[in-house]
Amino acid sequence: MPDVLTLWIQSLPRLLTALVQMTVPLSLLSFAIALVIAVVVALGRLYSPAPLKALAWGYVQVFRGTPLVVQLFIVYFGLPSVGIQLAAFPAAVVTLALNTGAYASEAVRASILSIPRGQFEAAQSLNLTRAATFRRVVAPQAMRIVLPPLANDFIDLVKGTSLVFAITLIDVFQVGRQIAATTYEPLIMYVEVALIYLALVSLLSLGQNQLEKKVSAHVR
Repeated sequence: MPDVLTLWIQSLPRLLTALVQMTVPLSLLSFAIALVIAVVVALGRLYSPAPLKALAWGYVQVFRGTPLVVQLFIVYFGLPSVGIQLAAFPAAVVTLALNTGAYASEAVRASILSIPRGQFEAAQSLNLTRAATFRRVVAPQAMRIVLPPLANDFIDLVKGTSLVFAITLIDVFQVGRQIAATTYEPLIMYVEVALIYLALVSLLSLGQNQLEKKVSAHVR
């Protein structure tokens, strides 16, 4: 067996380059879009007419009920058959955003529902519009409640980016596969890839804990 540490050191620059150039931007862009989708869908399920509520519910059911890798294949390989051609990176962004948006919308919806009904009635008594009520009363409280599940959704998204190799993108996992194919040391390489993901997720979890403490500083 070769020197494990030497192989890890030699492989690390390529893996970190893929992390910075592909995994991180893909995760951030997808999650930013997913947040917008989540808020729109959550509000749609709570306040829209019945047909739009049904549409929002159907979207959530489809993307929560099917595997992410299947969704990637449908968007990248399947849509061209109906005239919709997306390059690999936009296809990954669209799929990850729609997938994460479905999960995040449930967290947003639950956080809004957790606000006591009396606060909505108090806002009505002050003649606040629905938009003003949401902006001044609901959103600040819901933000604190929804933060932990949203952070978990982001961490899941980061790990989910390891599947984009299936649509030809060169992410951390794909680079690890390439190196394993040339060194014939899959165990060593995949453990290194796993450690990189573990380190990244640990940093994100630490940031999540600090952010939760900050937004909850006024709560006893």
